[in-house]
Amino acid sequence: MTENESNSEGLMERQTTGEDRVRMVARQLSDPQTANWIASEAGWSHEPTKRVLERLVDDGILHRDESGTHTTYYPDYRRQAMQEAMRLRDSGHTVEELTDRLADMKTQIRDWEDEFGVESPNQLRGTLADESLDGDEEDRRREIAREWEHLQRRIQIVGFAIREWDFLAPTTEPAEASS
Repeated sequence: MTENESNSEGLMERQTTGEDRVRMVARQLSDPQTANWIASEAGWSHEPTKRVLERLVDDGILHRDESGTHTTYYPDYRRQAMQEAMRLRDSGHTVEELTDRLADMKTQIRDWEDEFGVESPNQLRGTLADESLDGDEEDRRREIAREWEHLQRRIQIVGFAIREWDFLAPTTEPAEASS
């Protein structure tokens, strides 16, 4: 960890409450996680973390899954996608700039498909079984697989923002209810 990362973590802990940190961690989840994991990431104890998570579930911000051996929490991915699409719409970028960004992401994925002769991040992970790969190449492929999955999610959100560009425009007048 660099000195800047250490200072930034210390700054986060000094300027936020435990509840704030739990909320920040919970909203950034990309995979379901346990209350213990979230508490650890937030640097706060288990019981108060669990109370905050339950409030977030009650508020519809998180979902709780009790089907496995441990209860996990995950954000409402639809809500996250809609909020991100609105942020993209409000960011000052034009629809053309977002279209260019979308094309760049798709090109990157096609380049990986061509380079490795695979069609998905998991197929790329499957190439790690090749005994001729050295450790650096294995690490590179793992990182590319993670980035590939990230780009797939971004493509969906950016594509949605482009398709719904007019709908996502900020309004200055309250919507009128039809009678």
